[in-house]
Amino acid sequence: GITGTFHYGLQVSIINSPAEYIQSFIRETWLKRYGSSPSAEMLTLMWSLIVSIYSIGGLLGSSCAGYLSVRFGRKKAMMLGNIPAVLGAALMGLSRLCGSFEMIVAGRFISGICGGLVQNVHIMYAGECAPQKLRGLIAITASTFSAVGRFVGFALGLKEVLGVEALWPVLLAANTVPALFQLLTLPFFPDSPRYLLIDQKDKEACI
Repeated sequence: GITGTFHYGLQVSIINSPAEYIQSFIRETWLKRYGSSPSAEMLTLMWSLIVSIYSIGGLLGSSCAGYLSVRFGRKKAMMLGNIPAVLGAALMGLSRLCGSFEMIVAGRFISGICGGLVQNVHIMYAGECAPQKLRGLIAITASTFSAVGRFVGFALGLKEVLGVEALWPVLLAANTVPALFQLLTLPFFPDSPRYLLIDQKDKEACI
Protein backbone atom coordinates (compact mmCIF):
# COMPACT_ATOMS: atom_id res chain seq x y z
CA GLY A 1 0.00 0.00 0.00
CA ILE A 2 2.87 2.34 0.78
CA THR A 3 4.31 1.80 -2.69
CA GLY A 4 0.86 2.51 -4.14
CA THR A 5 0.66 5.91 -2.47
CA PHE A 6 4.29 6.52 -3.49
CA HIS A 7 3.25 5.72 -7.07
CA TYR A 8 0.45 8.29 -6.81
CA GLY A 9 2.80 11.07 -5.70
CA LEU A 10 5.34 10.10 -8.35
CA GLN A 11 2.81 10.18 -11.17
CA VAL A 12 1.45 13.55 -10.05
CA SER A 13 4.86 15.25 -10.16
CA ILE A 14 6.75 13.66 -13.07
CA ILE A 15 4.49 15.20 -15.72
CA ASN A 16 5.73 18.72 -14.91
CA SER A 17 9.42 18.29 -15.81
CA PRO A 18 9.16 17.16 -19.48
CA ALA A 19 6.37 19.61 -20.36
CA GLU A 20 8.31 21.37 -23.13
CA TYR A 21 9.48 18.06 -24.63
CA ILE A 22 5.98 16.58 -24.66
CA GLN A 23 4.55 19.72 -26.27
CA SER A 24 7.31 19.57 -28.87
CA PHE A 25 6.47 15.90 -29.47
CA ILE A 26 2.79 16.78 -29.97
CA ARG A 27 3.76 19.53 -32.42
CA GLU A 28 6.07 17.22 -34.43
CA THR A 29 3.56 14.37 -34.51
CA TRP A 30 0.75 16.69 -35.61
CA LEU A 31 2.95 18.08 -38.39
CA LYS A 32 3.78 14.60 -39.69
CA ARG A 33 0.15 13.53 -39.69
CA TYR A 34 -1.61 16.60 -41.04
CA GLY A 35 1.15 18.51 -42.81
CA SER A 36 0.74 21.62 -40.68
CA SER A 37 1.61 22.68 -37.14
CA PRO A 38 -1.20 22.71 -34.55
CA SER A 39 -2.49 26.07 -33.43
CA ALA A 40 -1.42 27.44 -30.04
CA GLU A 41 -4.96 26.84 -28.76
CA MET A 42 -4.90 23.19 -29.85
CA LEU A 43 -1.49 22.63 -28.28
CA THR A 44 -2.70 24.17 -25.02
CA LEU A 45 -5.84 22.02 -25.16
CA MET A 46 -3.85 18.80 -25.67
CA TRP A 47 -1.43 19.65 -22.87
CA SER A 48 -4.28 20.54 -20.52
CA LEU A 49 -5.93 17.23 -21.34
CA ILE A 50 -2.73 15.30 -20.58
CA VAL A 51 -2.34 17.02 -17.21
CA SER A 52 -5.98 16.95 -16.08
CA ILE A 53 -7.11 13.53 -17.29
CA TYR A 54 -5.12 11.89 -14.49
CA SER A 55 -7.62 13.40 -12.03
CA ILE A 56 -10.56 12.07 -14.06
CA GLY A 57 -9.01 8.60 -13.89
CA GLY A 58 -8.47 9.12 -10.17
CA LEU A 59 -12.17 9.92 -9.74
CA LEU A 60 -13.10 6.70 -11.51
CA GLY A 61 -10.62 4.69 -9.42
CA SER A 62 -11.92 6.23 -6.20
CA SER A 63 -15.49 5.39 -7.19
CA CYS A 64 -14.54 1.72 -7.66
CA ALA A 65 -12.53 1.45 -4.43
CA GLY A 66 -15.47 0.61 -2.15
CA TYR A 67 -16.86 -2.12 -4.41
CA LEU A 68 -13.49 -3.74 -5.18
CA SER A 69 -12.33 -3.70 -1.55
CA VAL A 70 -15.46 -5.65 -0.53
CA ARG A 71 -15.63 -7.89 -3.60
CA PHE A 72 -11.97 -8.95 -3.61
CA GLY A 73 -10.64 -7.76 -0.27
CA ARG A 74 -8.30 -4.87 0.46
CA LYS A 75 -5.12 -6.70 -0.47
CA LYS A 76 -6.37 -8.09 -3.78
CA ALA A 77 -7.93 -4.73 -4.67
CA MET A 78 -4.52 -3.08 -4.32
CA MET A 79 -2.96 -5.85 -6.40
CA LEU A 80 -5.57 -5.27 -9.12
CA GLY A 81 -4.72 -1.57 -8.99
CA ASN A 82 -1.22 -2.33 -10.22
CA ILE A 83 -2.53 -3.64 -13.54
CA PRO A 84 -3.63 -0.18 -14.80
CA ALA A 85 -0.43 1.29 -13.32
CA VAL A 86 1.80 -0.98 -15.42
CA LEU A 87 -0.43 -0.64 -18.50
CA GLY A 88 -0.46 3.16 -18.21
CA ALA A 89 3.31 3.29 -17.79
CA ALA A 90 3.77 1.08 -20.86
CA LEU A 91 1.53 3.33 -22.98
CA MET A 92 3.37 6.49 -21.94
CA GLY A 93 6.81 4.89 -22.25
CA LEU A 94 6.11 3.67 -25.79
CA SER A 95 4.29 6.80 -26.99
CA ARG A 96 7.26 8.39 -28.76
CA LEU A 97 8.32 5.09 -30.33
CA CYS A 98 4.79 4.65 -31.72
CA GLY A 99 4.45 8.33 -32.67
CA SER A 100 1.22 8.78 -30.73
CA PHE A 101 0.59 11.52 -28.17
CA GLU A 102 -2.84 9.95 -27.61
CA MET A 103 -1.02 7.13 -25.83
CA ILE A 104 0.17 9.66 -23.24
CA VAL A 105 -3.42 10.78 -22.68
CA ALA A 106 -4.62 7.18 -22.34
CA GLY A 107 -1.67 6.27 -20.11
CA ARG A 108 -2.32 9.18 -17.77
CA PHE A 109 -6.01 8.28 -17.53
CA ILE A 110 -5.30 4.63 -16.76
CA SER A 111 -2.60 5.54 -14.23
CA GLY A 112 -5.10 7.86 -12.57
CA ILE A 113 -7.45 4.90 -12.05
CA CYS A 114 -4.67 3.16 -10.12
CA GLY A 115 -3.91 6.28 -8.08
CA GLY A 116 -7.53 6.85 -7.07
CA LEU A 117 -8.07 3.21 -6.19
CA VAL A 118 -4.91 2.61 -4.19
CA GLN A 119 -5.05 5.91 -2.28
CA ASN A 120 -8.41 4.88 -0.82
CA VAL A 121 -7.84 1.15 -0.32
CA HIS A 122 -4.43 1.68 1.29
CA ILE A 123 -5.96 3.71 4.13
CA MET A 124 -8.58 1.02 4.75
CA TYR A 125 -6.08 -1.83 4.62
CA ALA A 126 -3.42 -0.16 6.77
CA GLY A 127 -5.94 1.03 9.36
CA GLU A 128 -7.62 -2.36 9.66
CA CYS A 129 -4.38 -4.33 9.92
CA ALA A 130 -2.54 -1.99 12.30
CA PRO A 131 -2.49 -2.54 16.09
CA GLN A 132 -4.92 -0.19 17.81
CA LYS A 133 -2.19 1.91 19.40
CA LEU A 134 -0.47 2.47 16.05
CA ARG A 135 -3.58 2.89 13.90
CA GLY A 136 -3.35 6.67 13.58
CA LEU A 137 0.37 6.58 12.81
CA ILE A 138 -0.05 3.87 10.18
CA ALA A 139 -3.01 5.62 8.54
CA ILE A 140 -1.02 8.79 7.79
CA THR A 141 1.53 6.80 5.75
CA ALA A 142 -0.75 7.49 2.76
CA SER A 143 -0.03 11.22 2.80
CA THR A 144 3.59 10.71 3.92
CA PHE A 145 4.58 8.44 1.06
CA SER A 146 2.53 10.44 -1.42
CA ALA A 147 4.75 13.41 -0.52
CA VAL A 148 7.87 11.23 -0.81
CA GLY A 149 6.70 10.11 -4.24
CA ARG A 150 6.29 13.72 -5.36
CA PHE A 151 9.78 14.54 -4.14
CA VAL A 152 11.27 11.58 -6.00
CA GLY A 153 9.30 12.57 -9.11
CA PHE A 154 10.74 16.08 -9.04
CA ALA A 155 14.23 14.65 -8.44
CA LEU A 156 13.94 12.26 -11.39
CA GLY A 157 12.73 15.16 -13.54
CA LEU A 158 15.95 17.11 -13.07
CA LYS A 159 18.01 17.58 -16.23
CA GLU A 160 20.88 15.77 -14.54
CA VAL A 161 18.72 12.63 -14.17
CA LEU A 162 15.82 11.88 -16.59
CA GLY A 163 14.59 15.39 -17.39
CA VAL A 164 16.19 15.54 -20.84
CA GLU A 165 14.61 15.22 -24.27
CA ALA A 166 16.01 11.76 -24.96
CA LEU A 167 14.71 10.26 -21.70
CA TRP A 168 11.28 11.80 -21.07
CA PRO A 169 9.43 8.57 -22.09
CA VAL A 170 11.51 6.70 -19.48
CA LEU A 171 10.56 9.34 -16.91
CA LEU A 172 6.85 8.92 -17.66
CA ALA A 173 7.21 5.14 -17.34
CA ALA A 174 9.10 5.35 -14.01
CA ASN A 175 5.98 4.49 -12.02
CA THR A 176 6.36 0.90 -13.26
CA VAL A 177 8.96 0.32 -10.55
CA PRO A 178 6.76 0.89 -7.45
CA ALA A 179 3.83 -0.85 -9.16
CA LEU A 180 5.84 -4.01 -9.86
CA PHE A 181 7.37 -3.92 -6.38
CA GLN A 182 3.92 -3.82 -4.82
CA LEU A 183 2.64 -6.54 -7.14
CA LEU A 184 5.50 -8.84 -6.09
CA THR A 185 5.35 -8.16 -2.34
CA LEU A 186 1.62 -7.88 -1.56
CA PRO A 187 0.90 -11.65 -1.91
CA PHE A 188 3.05 -12.22 1.19
CA PHE A 189 0.91 -9.89 3.34
CA PRO A 190 -2.23 -10.97 5.22
CA ASP A 191 -5.78 -10.01 4.35
CA SER A 192 -7.54 -7.40 6.44
CA PRO A 193 -9.05 -8.95 9.62
CA ARG A 194 -12.18 -6.83 9.17
CA TYR A 195 -12.64 -8.08 5.61
CA LEU A 196 -12.19 -11.70 6.71
CA LEU A 197 -14.66 -11.42 9.58
CA ILE A 198 -17.39 -9.15 8.21
CA ASP A 199 -17.29 -9.75 4.46
CA GLN A 200 -16.02 -13.36 4.34
CA LYS A 201 -17.56 -14.55 7.63
CA ASP A 202 -14.29 -16.37 8.36
CA LYS A 203 -13.75 -15.92 12.10
CA GLU A 204 -10.89 -18.40 12.29
CA ALA A 205 -8.87 -16.66 9.54
CA CYS A 206 -9.61 -13.29 11.17
CA ILE A 207 -8.21 -14.47 14.53
